[in-house]
Amino acid sequence: MANTILVGAQWGDEGKGKIIDVLTEQADIVVRSQGGANAGHTVIVGDQQYILHLVPSGILRPRKQCVIGNGVVVDPFALVEEIRMLEELGVKVDGKLHLSDAAHLVMPYHRLLDACRETRRRGRKIGTTRRGIGPAYADKAARTGLRVMDLIDEERFPAMLKERIRENNAVLKTFGEKPLSYAKVLADCRAAAERLRPLVTNTVVWLNRQIQRGKNVLFEGAQGTFLDIDHGTYPYVTSSNTTAGGACTGSGVAPNRIDRVVGVTKAYTTRVGEGPFPTESEELGDLLHSMGREFGATTGRPRRCGWFDAVLARHAAMINGMDEIAVTNLDGLDTLERLRICVGYRLHGRKLDHVPANLHDLAACEPIYRELPGWRQSTAGARTWKDLPAGARRYLETIAGLMGAKLRIVSVGPARDQTIFLD
Repeated sequence: MANTILVGAQWGDEGKGKIIDVLTEQADIVVRSQGGANAGHTVIVGDQQYILHLVPSGILRPRKQCVIGNGVVVDPFALVEEIRMLEELGVKVDGKLHLSDAAHLVMPYHRLLDACRETRRRGRKIGTTRRGIGPAYADKAARTGLRVMDLIDEERFPAMLKERIRENNAVLKTFGEKPLSYAKVLADCRAAAERLRPLVTNTVVWLNRQIQRGKNVLFEGAQGTFLDIDHGTYPYVTSSNTTAGGACTGSGVAPNRIDRVVGVTKAYTTRVGEGPFPTESEELGDLLHSMGREFGATTGRPRRCGWFDAVLARHAAMINGMDEIAVTNLDGLDTLERLRICVGYRLHGRKLDHVPANLHDLAACEPIYRELPGWRQSTAGARTWKDLPAGARRYLETIAGLMGAKLRIVSVGPARDQTIFLD
C-alpha cells in the first residue's frame, strides 16, 4: 500500500473510520496526527460497534501498530477511559499503541473554558464539542501548554500544573466558574500517567525508523478539509490542520515520504455545528434521520444534510492533492427518484467554480444543480462494481469526474465486507 494519507473531503463525518479500518489490512502502522477527543470514528466489526476518539482505528486489527502523534492534543483521562473500553471488549492495546511524548495535553480547565466561551457566544456559537480542543491548541500556540512528557515527569509536573491551575482559575473566575482543585487534578493526572507511561515514546524517531525498514504507514485523518483552521470555513472550524499537510507536521514524517493521498467523501454532504452550508436540504435530512442515519459519533447531535457539493469536494481535492477517492454511504440514496449534484455557485449574479474564502460570500452562494436519475433499488448487497445499478455507477462516475480524482473505493454499508474496490 505504501505510505498513504487519508483525509475527509467535506466537514468531517465522511465515514473515514470505516475506510481506515478497511485500508489498515494493507498497512503496518496507523497514525493519528491531529485533533483530539472531539473526533469520532465508528467502526463495525461483526456484530460489535466501536466508537474511537483518540486511539487509531488500526487498534482493532491484530499485528497492527498504532501511533498518536505529536500533533494530537490528548485528554489523558479520555484516553485512559478509551483504552479501558477497548480492553473490556477484548482489544489488545499494550505493545500496539505508541503515544508521542511531545503531544500536548487537554486539561480539565481547557474543557471548562471551552464550554464557558461557547455559552457566552450565544447567537454566534461555533458548535464546538466542548472537549477543550480549542483552548488546548491555544495554549500550545502561546507556548504555555503541558505535554505528555511533562505528565510522566513525577518531579517537574506538580509545579508546572500548579502554575497552570492558578492562572486558569483566575480566568474561570471571570466566567463565574468555581476554581479547580489543584490536589484533585494532580491526583487524577498521576493516575492517568501511571497507565499511559508504558505507551509513551519519541514517535517521530520511531516512525521514521519503521519507514526506513519498509513498513507501510496509513495516516488517519480526523474531521474534514473544511474544518481546517487555515483552509476551512473559518471561524466555524476546528483548531488544527485537518488537511494532508497536517499529517506531516503532526507526525514528523517528511512530505517526500508520502506516496498517495486518499480523500473520503459521502455520496451526499453533511455538517455538524454552525456555519454556511450551500446545498443543505431539510427534505434530505429528514429522510436520512428517519433511517437512523447521520447522528454525530462524538456528540450524538443530528447532522445537517444536503446534496453532494462538487464545488466543495473539488476544492478539497486541490488542497490535499488527492490521488484517489472513497465514496461512502451510497446506500443512503437508494430510495430517491431524482438526485442533485451542485456543480457551481452563483454569487450576486456571478458564477463561481471554487469555494470563496469570505464566509459571508459563501453564505450568499446559491447552488447550481445538475440532476441525475436515482436507481430506486438497494445497493447494500453489492460487492463488485458490476453489482451496482447503472444509475449508481453513473452517479459515482459523475462525482469522481467533477472532483478530478480516481474513484477507488465505494462503501454501501457499515460492515467491512460492504466495500467495493475498483482496479
